[in-house]
Amino acid sequence: MNPLTKSLWVTVLVATFACSLPAAESAPAKKEAPGASEAGPTRHPLEGVVVDIVPDRGSLLVKHEEIPGVMRAMTMLLKVTESDLKSVQKDQAITGLLVRKPDGWWLEAVKPAAP
Repeated sequence: MNPLTKSLWVTVLVATFACSLPAAESAPAKKEAPGASEAGPTRHPLEGVVVDIVPDRGSLLVKHEEIPGVMRAMTMLLKVTESDLKSVQKDQAITGLLVRKPDGWWLEAVKPAAP
């Protein structure tokens, strides 16, 4: 067998052996919700205007500006606490922290926007 053929066969055998080995085992990757971490979900600053107050759903309909890297500008229904629900008025400019929870999108720390 000439040296070139021998070298080719060695390469094929090594490659075949390497492919037959089990892959290195590592800890399974944890799937997290977007923006979630061990410390809890990520909160994103939001600026918008209250389009409507929906008390029976504990929510505000908010037309908000783009949240870079999270979502484009849109109007959406956001869940809020009872106290935040009572602290705002329709057509009021607000700020808050947008957070994704298992039961939907929430708006926390709702405050009137600075004029």
